[in-house]
Amino acid sequence: MNSFAAHISRRILLIGLIGAMLIIYPNVICLPWEFYSPAAQSHQIVFSLFFIFRYLYIAGLFTLLLRFNLRKATLYQLKRRFFYNFMIAVAAYVIFVPISLNFKFCGARDAIGSILIFQFFVVCCISTLLGHIIMLYKTQQEKEIEIERLRTENLQSRCDALTNQINPHFFFNSLSGISSLIRKKDDKKTLEYVDQLSDMFRYILQSDRKGVVSLREELEFIEAFQFVAEVRFANKLVFLIDIDNAAKDSLTLPVLSLLPLVDNVIVHNKIDADHKMEISIFMNECDELIVSNPIHPKLSVPLTNGTGLKNLENRFLLLTNRKIRVEMTEKRFTVYLPLK
Repeated sequence: MNSFAAHISRRILLIGLIGAMLIIYPNVICLPWEFYSPAAQSHQIVFSLFFIFRYLYIAGLFTLLLRFNLRKATLYQLKRRFFYNFMIAVAAYVIFVPISLNFKFCGARDAIGSILIFQFFVVCCISTLLGHIIMLYKTQQEKEIEIERLRTENLQSRCDALTNQINPHFFFNSLSGISSLIRKKDDKKTLEYVDQLSDMFRYILQSDRKGVVSLREELEFIEAFQFVAEVRFANKLVFLIDIDNAAKDSLTLPVLSLLPLVDNVIVHNKIDADHKMEISIFMNECDELIVSNPIHPKLSVPLTNGTGLKNLENRFLLLTNRKIRVEMTEKRFTVYLPLK
Protein backbone atom coordinates (compact mmCIF):
# COMPACT_ATOMS: atom_id res chain seq x y z
CA MET A 1 0.00 0.00 0.00
CA ASN A 2 1.40 3.39 -0.94
CA SER A 3 2.03 6.10 1.64
CA PHE A 4 -1.11 8.08 0.77
CA ALA A 5 -3.40 5.05 1.16
CA ALA A 6 -1.55 3.95 4.30
CA HIS A 7 -2.03 7.43 5.80
CA ILE A 8 -5.78 7.23 5.20
CA SER A 9 -5.96 3.64 6.46
CA ARG A 10 -4.40 4.61 9.81
CA ARG A 11 -7.05 7.30 10.30
CA ILE A 12 -9.99 5.53 8.70
CA LEU A 13 -12.20 5.63 11.80
CA LEU A 14 -11.59 9.34 12.33
CA ILE A 15 -12.35 9.99 8.65
CA GLY A 16 -15.56 7.98 8.98
CA LEU A 17 -16.71 9.98 12.02
CA ILE A 18 -15.91 13.35 10.44
CA GLY A 19 -17.41 12.34 7.08
CA ALA A 20 -20.60 11.15 8.74
CA MET A 21 -20.94 14.45 10.57
CA LEU A 22 -20.66 16.33 7.27
CA ILE A 23 -23.19 14.02 5.61
CA ILE A 24 -25.83 14.43 8.33
CA TYR A 25 -25.18 18.17 8.50
CA PRO A 26 -28.76 18.96 7.40
CA ASN A 27 -30.05 16.96 10.38
CA VAL A 28 -27.68 18.80 12.70
CA ILE A 29 -29.00 22.16 11.45
CA CYS A 30 -32.61 21.10 11.94
CA LEU A 31 -31.94 19.33 15.26
CA PRO A 32 -33.04 22.20 17.60
CA TRP A 33 -36.38 22.67 15.83
CA GLU A 34 -37.09 18.94 15.64
CA PHE A 35 -36.00 18.33 19.22
CA TYR A 36 -38.44 20.90 20.61
CA SER A 37 -41.24 20.21 18.16
CA PRO A 38 -44.63 19.13 19.61
CA ALA A 39 -44.20 15.62 18.16
CA ALA A 40 -40.88 15.11 19.97
CA GLN A 41 -41.75 16.74 23.33
CA SER A 42 -42.76 13.49 24.98
CA HIS A 43 -40.00 11.42 23.37
CA GLN A 44 -36.89 13.61 23.60
CA ILE A 45 -34.68 10.84 24.96
CA VAL A 46 -35.78 8.47 22.20
CA PHE A 47 -35.28 11.22 19.65
CA SER A 48 -31.75 11.83 20.94
CA LEU A 49 -30.94 8.12 20.83
CA PHE A 50 -32.23 7.91 17.26
CA PHE A 51 -30.03 10.84 16.18
CA ILE A 52 -26.95 9.29 17.81
CA PHE A 53 -27.78 5.89 16.31
CA ARG A 54 -28.24 7.41 12.86
CA TYR A 55 -24.93 9.24 13.09
CA LEU A 56 -22.98 6.19 14.27
CA TYR A 57 -24.65 3.95 11.69
CA ILE A 58 -23.67 6.25 8.81
CA ALA A 59 -20.17 6.66 10.29
CA GLY A 60 -19.86 2.87 10.47
CA LEU A 61 -21.04 2.50 6.87
CA PHE A 62 -18.61 5.19 5.73
CA THR A 63 -15.75 3.44 7.57
CA LEU A 64 -16.73 0.05 6.14
CA LEU A 65 -16.81 1.36 2.57
CA LEU A 66 -13.50 3.16 2.98
CA ARG A 67 -11.88 0.01 4.35
CA PHE A 68 -13.35 -2.01 1.45
CA ASN A 69 -12.01 0.45 -1.12
CA LEU A 70 -8.55 0.57 0.41
CA ARG A 71 -8.06 -3.17 0.97
CA LYS A 72 -10.41 -5.20 -1.21
CA ALA A 73 -11.17 -3.07 -4.24
CA THR A 74 -7.76 -1.53 -4.91
CA LEU A 75 -7.69 -2.69 -8.56
CA TYR A 76 -11.36 -2.18 -9.46
CA GLN A 77 -12.27 0.28 -12.18
CA LEU A 78 -14.68 3.13 -11.45
CA LYS A 79 -17.92 1.44 -12.65
CA ARG A 80 -17.23 -1.83 -10.87
CA ARG A 81 -16.13 -0.04 -7.73
CA PHE A 82 -19.33 2.05 -7.70
CA PHE A 83 -21.46 -1.07 -8.24
CA TYR A 84 -20.01 -2.86 -5.21
CA ASN A 85 -20.21 0.25 -3.04
CA PHE A 86 -23.79 0.83 -4.14
CA MET A 87 -24.80 -2.75 -3.30
CA ILE A 88 -23.20 -2.46 0.16
CA ALA A 89 -24.98 0.87 0.72
CA VAL A 90 -28.33 -0.62 -0.36
CA ALA A 91 -27.84 -3.58 1.99
CA ALA A 92 -27.00 -1.19 4.82
CA TYR A 93 -30.12 0.86 4.05
CA VAL A 94 -32.32 -2.25 4.04
CA ILE A 95 -30.97 -3.16 7.49
CA PHE A 96 -31.39 0.39 8.76
CA VAL A 97 -35.07 0.79 7.71
CA PRO A 98 -36.75 -1.68 10.09
CA ILE A 99 -34.64 -0.41 12.98
CA SER A 100 -35.46 3.23 12.24
CA LEU A 101 -39.21 2.48 11.98
CA ASN A 102 -39.26 1.67 15.70
CA PHE A 103 -37.88 5.12 16.41
CA LYS A 104 -40.41 6.69 14.06
CA PHE A 105 -43.31 5.30 16.01
CA CYS A 106 -41.73 6.81 19.10
CA GLY A 107 -41.73 10.27 17.59
CA ALA A 108 -38.52 10.53 15.56
CA ARG A 109 -39.16 12.06 12.17
CA ASP A 110 -37.54 11.40 8.77
CA ALA A 111 -36.57 7.87 9.74
CA ILE A 112 -36.69 6.53 6.18
CA GLY A 113 -37.32 9.67 4.14
CA SER A 114 -35.61 11.14 1.06
CA ILE A 115 -32.88 12.84 3.09
CA LEU A 116 -31.81 9.50 4.52
CA ILE A 117 -31.73 7.90 1.06
CA PHE A 118 -29.68 10.83 -0.20
CA GLN A 119 -27.22 10.46 2.69
CA PHE A 120 -26.64 6.77 1.96
CA PHE A 121 -26.12 7.64 -1.71
CA VAL A 122 -23.60 10.37 -0.82
CA VAL A 123 -21.64 7.90 1.36
CA CYS A 124 -21.54 5.51 -1.60
CA CYS A 125 -20.35 8.20 -4.04
CA ILE A 126 -17.67 9.64 -1.75
CA SER A 127 -16.26 6.18 -0.97
CA THR A 128 -16.21 5.30 -4.66
CA LEU A 129 -14.52 8.56 -5.63
CA LEU A 130 -11.93 8.35 -2.85
CA GLY A 131 -11.11 4.73 -3.69
CA HIS A 132 -10.73 5.58 -7.37
CA ILE A 133 -8.46 8.54 -6.61
CA ILE A 134 -6.24 6.36 -4.43
CA MET A 135 -6.07 3.74 -7.19
CA LEU A 136 -5.03 6.36 -9.76
CA TYR A 137 -2.49 7.85 -7.37
CA LYS A 138 -1.04 4.42 -6.59
CA THR A 139 -0.84 3.52 -10.29
CA GLN A 140 0.90 6.81 -11.07
CA GLN A 141 3.33 6.31 -8.20
CA GLU A 142 4.15 2.78 -9.36
CA LYS A 143 4.80 4.05 -12.88
CA GLU A 144 7.11 6.75 -11.56
CA ILE A 145 9.00 4.19 -9.46
CA GLU A 146 9.32 1.90 -12.48
CA ILE A 147 10.54 4.76 -14.67
CA GLU A 148 13.10 5.74 -12.03
CA ARG A 149 14.24 2.10 -11.70
CA LEU A 150 14.68 1.78 -15.47
CA ARG A 151 16.49 5.12 -15.59
CA THR A 152 18.84 4.01 -12.80
CA GLU A 153 19.50 0.67 -14.47
CA ASN A 154 20.20 2.39 -17.76
CA LEU A 155 22.47 4.86 -16.02
CA GLN A 156 24.36 2.05 -14.29
CA SER A 157 24.70 0.10 -17.54
CA ARG A 158 26.08 3.09 -19.38
CA CYS A 159 28.45 3.89 -16.53
CA ASP A 160 29.65 0.27 -16.34
CA ALA A 161 30.28 0.27 -20.07
CA LEU A 162 32.39 3.41 -19.78
CA THR A 163 34.27 2.13 -16.74
CA ASN A 164 34.99 -1.25 -18.30
CA GLN A 165 36.81 0.45 -21.17
CA ILE A 166 39.50 1.43 -18.67
CA ASN A 167 40.29 -2.05 -17.43
CA PRO A 168 41.88 -3.78 -20.49
CA HIS A 169 44.19 -0.85 -21.25
CA PHE A 170 45.37 -0.61 -17.68
CA PHE A 171 45.80 -4.38 -17.41
CA PHE A 172 48.19 -4.67 -20.35
CA ASN A 173 50.26 -1.70 -19.18
CA SER A 174 50.68 -3.32 -15.75
CA LEU A 175 52.02 -6.59 -17.15
CA SER A 176 55.13 -4.87 -18.49
CA GLY A 177 56.14 -3.93 -14.94
CA ILE A 178 55.94 -7.54 -13.77
CA SER A 179 58.05 -8.78 -16.66
CA SER A 180 60.66 -6.10 -15.91
CA LEU A 181 60.97 -7.16 -12.26
CA ILE A 182 61.16 -10.83 -13.21
CA ARG A 183 64.07 -10.10 -15.55
CA LYS A 184 65.87 -8.24 -12.73
CA LYS A 185 65.21 -11.21 -10.37
CA ASP A 186 64.17 -8.86 -7.59
CA ASP A 187 61.86 -11.27 -5.76
CA LYS A 188 61.03 -9.00 -2.81
CA LYS A 189 60.02 -6.07 -4.97
CA THR A 190 58.20 -8.39 -7.37
CA LEU A 191 56.04 -9.72 -4.54
CA GLU A 192 55.34 -6.20 -3.29
CA TYR A 193 54.52 -5.14 -6.83
CA VAL A 194 52.07 -8.03 -7.20
CA ASP A 195 50.45 -7.16 -3.85
CA GLN A 196 49.97 -3.54 -4.85
CA LEU A 197 48.73 -4.57 -8.27
CA SER A 198 46.24 -7.01 -6.77
CA ASP A 199 44.87 -4.23 -4.52
CA MET A 200 44.46 -2.03 -7.56
CA PHE A 201 42.66 -4.68 -9.57
CA ARG A 202 40.43 -5.48 -6.61
CA TYR A 203 39.46 -1.82 -6.49
CA ILE A 204 38.81 -1.80 -10.24
CA LEU A 205 36.68 -4.96 -10.09
CA GLN A 206 34.63 -3.58 -7.19
CA SER A 207 34.08 -0.31 -9.06
CA ASP A 208 31.21 -1.92 -10.99
CA ARG A 209 29.14 -1.93 -7.79
CA LYS A 210 30.15 1.47 -6.41
CA GLY A 211 29.40 4.25 -8.87
CA VAL A 212 30.77 6.99 -6.62
CA VAL A 213 33.42 6.70 -3.90
CA SER A 214 35.02 8.93 -1.32
CA LEU A 215 37.97 11.05 -2.33
CA ARG A 216 40.11 9.10 0.15
CA GLU A 217 39.49 5.82 -1.70
CA GLU A 218 40.54 7.35 -5.02
CA LEU A 219 43.70 8.82 -3.51
CA GLU A 220 44.62 5.50 -1.88
CA PHE A 221 44.26 3.90 -5.29
CA ILE A 222 46.58 6.51 -6.78
CA GLU A 223 49.15 5.88 -4.04
CA ALA A 224 49.14 2.19 -4.99
CA PHE A 225 49.43 3.23 -8.63
CA GLN A 226 52.45 5.38 -7.76
CA PHE A 227 54.31 2.36 -6.39
CA VAL A 228 53.55 0.40 -9.57
CA ALA A 229 54.64 3.35 -11.70
CA GLU A 230 57.98 3.57 -9.90
CA VAL A 231 58.95 0.21 -11.35
CA ARG A 232 58.28 1.43 -14.87
CA PHE A 233 59.63 4.98 -14.60
CA ALA A 234 62.27 4.66 -11.84
CA ASN A 235 61.01 7.60 -9.72
CA LYS A 236 60.65 9.86 -12.75
CA LEU A 237 56.85 9.98 -12.21
CA VAL A 238 55.95 11.74 -8.95
CA PHE A 239 52.59 12.60 -7.40
CA LEU A 240 52.31 15.79 -5.33
CA ILE A 241 49.09 15.34 -3.33
CA ASP A 242 47.89 18.14 -1.05
CA ILE A 243 44.36 17.41 0.20
CA ASP A 244 42.85 18.15 3.61
CA ASN A 245 41.96 14.98 5.56
CA ALA A 246 38.42 16.19 6.28
CA ALA A 247 37.77 16.72 2.58
CA LYS A 248 38.94 13.20 1.78
CA ASP A 249 36.09 11.68 3.77
CA SER A 250 33.34 14.25 3.13
CA LEU A 251 33.62 14.63 -0.65
CA THR A 252 32.93 12.04 -3.34
CA LEU A 253 33.51 11.54 -7.05
CA PRO A 254 32.87 8.81 -9.64
CA VAL A 255 34.99 5.74 -9.10
CA LEU A 256 38.20 5.51 -11.17
CA SER A 257 38.20 9.22 -12.00
CA LEU A 258 41.94 9.69 -11.52
CA LEU A 259 43.19 6.64 -13.41
CA PRO A 260 42.30 7.89 -16.92
CA LEU A 261 43.90 11.27 -16.12
CA VAL A 262 47.13 9.68 -14.96
CA ASP A 263 47.07 7.29 -17.89
CA ASN A 264 46.52 10.27 -20.19
CA VAL A 265 49.67 11.92 -18.79
CA ILE A 266 51.73 8.80 -19.42
CA VAL A 267 50.43 8.31 -22.96
CA HIS A 268 50.95 11.87 -24.19
CA ASN A 269 54.18 12.94 -22.46
CA LYS A 270 57.83 12.02 -22.42
CA ILE A 271 58.89 10.74 -19.00
CA ASP A 272 62.64 10.25 -18.67
CA ALA A 273 65.69 11.66 -16.88
CA ASP A 274 65.39 14.94 -18.77
CA HIS A 275 61.63 15.19 -18.44
CA LYS A 276 60.63 14.35 -14.89
CA MET A 277 56.85 14.30 -14.56
CA GLU A 278 55.22 15.78 -11.45
CA ILE A 279 51.45 15.34 -11.27
CA SER A 280 49.91 17.79 -8.80
CA ILE A 281 46.62 16.88 -7.13
CA PHE A 282 44.97 19.51 -4.93
CA MET A 283 41.67 21.32 -4.36
CA ASN A 284 40.41 24.84 -4.87
CA GLU A 285 37.83 26.85 -2.96
CA CYS A 286 35.03 25.62 -5.27
CA ASP A 287 35.41 22.00 -4.09
CA GLU A 288 37.02 21.02 -7.36
CA LEU A 289 39.77 18.44 -7.47
CA ILE A 290 42.56 19.79 -9.67
CA VAL A 291 44.88 17.41 -11.49
CA SER A 292 47.67 19.29 -13.22
CA ASN A 293 50.87 18.29 -14.98
CA PRO A 294 53.58 19.91 -17.13
CA ILE A 295 53.51 19.19 -20.84
CA HIS A 296 56.42 17.29 -22.35
CA PRO A 297 54.98 16.25 -25.71
CA LYS A 298 56.32 13.14 -27.40
CA LEU A 299 58.03 13.50 -30.74
CA SER A 300 55.56 11.13 -32.36
CA VAL A 301 51.84 11.52 -31.88
CA PRO A 302 50.60 8.65 -29.66
CA LEU A 303 48.14 6.18 -31.14
CA THR A 304 45.07 7.01 -29.08
CA ASN A 305 41.46 7.84 -29.88
CA GLY A 306 41.00 10.14 -26.89
CA THR A 307 38.24 8.07 -25.32
CA GLY A 308 39.71 8.16 -21.80
CA LEU A 309 39.00 11.82 -21.08
CA LYS A 310 35.70 11.69 -22.97
CA ASN A 311 34.54 8.67 -20.99
CA LEU A 312 35.46 10.43 -17.74
CA GLU A 313 33.40 13.45 -18.79
CA ASN A 314 30.43 11.23 -19.62
CA ARG A 315 30.61 9.43 -16.28
CA PHE A 316 30.62 12.74 -14.40
CA LEU A 317 27.54 13.84 -16.33
CA LEU A 318 25.77 10.55 -15.64
CA LEU A 319 26.59 10.25 -11.95
CA THR A 320 26.83 13.87 -10.77
CA ASN A 321 25.13 15.84 -13.53
CA ARG A 322 28.15 18.15 -13.57
CA LYS A 323 30.85 18.77 -16.15
CA ILE A 324 34.58 18.56 -15.79
CA ARG A 325 36.75 21.44 -17.01
CA VAL A 326 39.94 21.16 -19.02
CA GLU A 327 42.54 23.89 -19.38
CA MET A 328 45.58 23.59 -21.58
CA THR A 329 48.41 26.07 -22.00
CA GLU A 330 51.78 25.73 -23.69
CA LYS A 331 53.33 24.43 -20.47
CA ARG A 332 50.58 22.79 -18.39
CA PHE A 333 47.56 20.55 -18.78
CA THR A 334 44.94 20.86 -16.04
CA VAL A 335 41.66 19.07 -15.37
CA TYR A 336 39.06 20.26 -12.82
CA LEU A 337 36.85 17.54 -11.34
CA PRO A 338 33.72 18.76 -9.48
CA LEU A 339 33.26 16.97 -6.15
CA LYS A 340 30.06 16.41 -4.22
